[in-house]
Amino acid sequence: MKLKEYPKSFFRARQLKSKSLKSLKCRVDVVEHSIPVIISLTSIPQRLKYIHLTIRSLLCQDYAAQKIVLWLNEDLREKLSKSLTDLVHDRFEIIFNDHFSSHRKLVFALDQYKGSLIVTCDDDLMYDATWLGRLMFDHKRFPSAVIAHECREIMLGMDQKLLPYQQWPTIKATDYSHVNLLPIGYGGVLYPAGALFADVTKRDLYMELAPKADDLWFKAMSFLNGTSVRRSSNPGAKPMPIIGAKGSSLAKTNILQDGNRIQWQAICDHYQIKLDNGSGVKARNI
Repeated sequence: MKLKEYPKSFFRARQLKSKSLKSLKCRVDVVEHSIPVIISLTSIPQRLKYIHLTIRSLLCQDYAAQKIVLWLNEDLREKLSKSLTDLVHDRFEIIFNDHFSSHRKLVFALDQYKGSLIVTCDDDLMYDATWLGRLMFDHKRFPSAVIAHECREIMLGMDQKLLPYQQWPTIKATDYSHVNLLPIGYGGVLYPAGALFADVTKRDLYMELAPKADDLWFKAMSFLNGTSVRRSSNPGAKPMPIIGAKGSSLAKTNILQDGNRIQWQAICDHYQIKLDNGSGVKARNI
């Protein structure tokens, strides 16, 4: 977290904490959209003290989701703060299971809420009130596409070999689609029903190929299903980090140790996906 973000983060957290439980829970009357939306996320022990701020920000969205689901490992059942459990009601649910991987933020929702529009997000950020509505705006324009506020582009070198992840550029263009676009989870990603290839929920497979890279796994599943990926037309400001919310080891493994490149290559090898600088990602018919 950058030093200059501390004042804004403190102010946003204070603002969210000032919201009464009643005002957060009684918002079903403001829903004017007919498409059901499930917001799905997961968390780790280091962040449980702070995640109530993320949930509060999701409950304060101008576009009120039908349900917000937090997936946690079973061993955390007795370790939740009152500030989190007090938020549980018909639109916010905590579901426990035996899985540790970050993939659970989406794979279990796909099974439990079949046919629903699912939006994923991160657990150490506070989202502004227009965040979900901006995703929905583009979903209505491109109802079959995966929509993301933040993306990178998978890149190859002149020798056609996959470049290190740090050389995959962050996309600045908005309202933009390309076959090489990789949705980045922290900004929020919208998945329409039926957008992902059937293998998406195969735990043994994603734990073998991309155990620490859920973004890459979901990208591959959208591509194999023939689903386009778009960066939203109005990404807005980046979500606000929460003071004190500790990071995980994934950033070190995936970025500094180039784990993302290694895991994406493993996925490509398994599915015979070939990358081409001229025309993007290609694959065999499956």
